[in-house]
Amino acid sequence: MDYNEIVLNIIIHSGNARSYAMEAISYAKKGEVDKAKKALEDSSNEISLAHNIQTNLIQNEACGQKTEVTLLMVHAQDHLMNGLTVKDLASEMVDMYSKIL
Repeated sequence: MDYNEIVLNIIIHSGNARSYAMEAISYAKKGEVDKAKKALEDSSNEISLAHNIQTNLIQNEACGQKTEVTLLMVHAQDHLMNGLTVKDLASEMVDMYSKIL
């Protein structure tokens, strides 16, 4: 897999994670807690895929294989952090909605 494919996979999986997290919130608002929890699980799986790619890049760099930092890589890292944040907040919101409804 070349550099651009690696970076784009981080973006894709992070974006999917964010989308599933937002879907979880939507389900929770409707009282569909089981569907919300499934969407959160899907979000976690996508974040794990993106995070594993990032971890491999970090490990390679620690072993002396430098990774070029491009604007696209910065964008990918932004997507990953956004996906993580939205997933964490969605998890809290699903928990709150499940107690309220």
